[in-house]
Amino acid sequence: MDHKERMIANLPYQAWKDGLHEEHVECQKKVYEYNNLPPERWGERKAMIKGLFGKTGEVFNIEPPFHCDYGYNIEIGENFFSNYNLVILDVGKVKIGDNAQIAPNVAIYTAGHPVHPETRNTGYEYGIDITIGNSVWIGGNACIMPGVTIGDNAVIGGGSVVTKDIPANVIAAGNPCRVIREITEEDRYYYFRDRKFEDGLI
Repeated sequence: MDHKERMIANLPYQAWKDGLHEEHVECQKKVYEYNNLPPERWGERKAMIKGLFGKTGEVFNIEPPFHCDYGYNIEIGENFFSNYNLVILDVGKVKIGDNAQIAPNVAIYTAGHPVHPETRNTGYEYGIDITIGNSVWIGGNACIMPGVTIGDNAVIGGGSVVTKDIPANVIAAGNPCRVIREITEEDRYYYFRDRKFEDGLI
């Protein structure tokens, strides 16, 4: 098993071996081009992301700047939106469902390093897959750590550090991120805290 195969299998690997460095540089070139497109050429973004990611829906928008390691380990569903400064370290697989909304400055990290300094200094690192379900909203400056699964319809509060799985249909926040409460039918009628939608609007 070479080091690329080890990386994809979530095993310890060395990132400069077996073509991984070259693939990373090629990804950086594509990301650089994407991030430096003039605003009036926004229509070209879709084709560039389709060529970079492992899988996409037909409707999606990723506001530049955006950064990732390889691109081919990222899968996004239909109606995906991410705001400015999304960072995905995709040495492991990152799967995101339909109708995801990601606020500015969100970081999704599959990557990690051994804790012991002598082991870490060997250059071995790892990536553990991350899965984010359908209709998930991730607030600004949140950080999703290796191996995490976030269930459908969950809301992750801004500034959260998600170190463990989050179930479906909950609001979760904090460092470390924890469940605050379930999302209820009553929440349907509010757009912000105690502020209700006007009658007939939804």
